[in-house]
Amino acid sequence: MRYESNKLFWLNEPVSYSIQEDEIVIQTIPGTDFWQRTYYGFRNDNAPALLFKIIEPYFSFVVRTEFDTKKQFDQCGIIVYQDSDNWFKASIEYENEEYQRLGSVVTNNGYSDWATTDIDANIKSMFYRVSRRERDFCIEYSYDGVEYRQMRIFHLFEGGGEIQLGIYACSPGDSSFKSVFSGMEITECKWKAHE
Repeated sequence: MRYESNKLFWLNEPVSYSIQEDEIVIQTIPGTDFWQRTYYGFRNDNAPALLFKIIEPYFSFVVRTEFDTKKQFDQCGIIVYQDSDNWFKASIEYENEEYQRLGSVVTNNGYSDWATTDIDANIKSMFYRVSRRERDFCIEYSYDGVEYRQMRIFHLFEGGGEIQLGIYACSPGDSSFKSVFSGMEITECKWKAHE
């Protein structure tokens, strides 16, 4: 089951991008991000995200990302976006020439968290799979698109019914980079029910 490309829509449409059958490219611009309040105090809600709406309560969504990030906090990945106060994102954020941060942010009721693990800076491609079981979600990552590892399980208070799901890319600092997304697919839920 493939997502329907004709039903994609932009949140914060970027200046430069291309959408093809098997590949989507986003060129980021400086000063773009998603973050709400926690620790830093600021609120950013201006990153480009290409979304579609889905109401099914049980499914998995997969995408491959490729990126040439260069400066701190450059990132691209997967996103569930309900509104500015309720959303989720997962990505690799560039830190320096030695390491970067594979992580995720869950924002409920206007407050973001950030869970990360450090990975090598030479990694420039990653698969993500987010699975939904009603308002609960599981995010996983994979280097090869075959073997997936769990990053976290989370709950979205505004994650019931129809959700907005897709991809995003941003450069919170003074930076710009090219992000490439491919292999976008919706499947049956790979996150099995707990027994």
